[in-house]
Amino acid sequence: MRRLYGWLVGVAAGLSVAALYLPATGTARQDALELKPQATISHKPIDEMSGIARSRAYAGVYWVHNDSGDRARIFPIRLDGSVVVPPFVSRRDSSDRPEDPSVVYEGVQIEGAVNIDWEDIAIDGDTLYIADVGNNGNARRDLAVYVVKEPNPEATLQAHALQRIPIAYPDQKAFPDEQWHYDCEAVFVYRGKLYFITKHRAPRQLSTPEPSANLYRLDTMHTDRVNFLTKVDSHSDLGGWVTAAAMSPDGRTLAVLCQAPQQVLWLFERPARGDRFFSQGRARRIPIRNGKQCEALEWVDDTRIVITNEQREIFIVPVQ
Repeated sequence: MRRLYGWLVGVAAGLSVAALYLPATGTARQDALELKPQATISHKPIDEMSGIARSRAYAGVYWVHNDSGDRARIFPIRLDGSVVVPPFVSRRDSSDRPEDPSVVYEGVQIEGAVNIDWEDIAIDGDTLYIADVGNNGNARRDLAVYVVKEPNPEATLQAHALQRIPIAYPDQKAFPDEQWHYDCEAVFVYRGKLYFITKHRAPRQLSTPEPSANLYRLDTMHTDRVNFLTKVDSHSDLGGWVTAAAMSPDGRTLAVLCQAPQQVLWLFERPARGDRFFSQGRARRIPIRNGKQCEALEWVDDTRIVITNEQREIFIVPVQ
């Protein structure tokens, strides 16, 4: 799904009162938070962004990627909408005039990978996880995660996928199954493990969302056989289908972004034990509006979240 960026500046003083904590399965009447863009991505090759991950090694750098149909590549950006371009990138046109590197830069190519339907990206230390888990028709049998050591954004044009980890859902018995609950656009890392939140549709209805979601964990990382995910939790009604998720830097809060039919940002507190975020921790529900097609989310720090949309806008949301 296309993702473009914009920042959110400022929040009404009453937001912290309106966005109350409640049980994960509860609901509450609240005023919606209106998103206001602060920046826009203009780099043409970034035209259908599906995920964003904050670098731990390079200050201010965020890795993004396009959705299906693009090459296997990632782009380093900053939250002012600029792209990090290696200084040696240049090319001359037929008149021998140097072209703008920001125009000709084509990102970091991921060798040994294929972008069938990349939907999200997560990071753990210096390791990137690129999730090729888009499954709109719920019929794919080649879902996978690519493992890549984070490249230096100012010195690298290629990086190699160290591993391709095939994955599958243990409860899916047919392709497509009777229930269309096996698409995913949201992955995150918690305590060294990779997690997946599913995006649900009405059976055989590509454009009809169901507001439920399941939470799965990747417990094995075999490269020569399928790794069946472990189902750890579920939620019956998040208000919309899940399009992004990310864990806060301190590991205390899981942010989950939902799109249609409602636009909602959920903050799930880490449970006292285990990883059943949906059912065993407190949840904070923040309705949002005017975000257009919001598709990606990441933490800037423990108090702010960046959200991006298909219109190339970047929003910053204070959540303290």
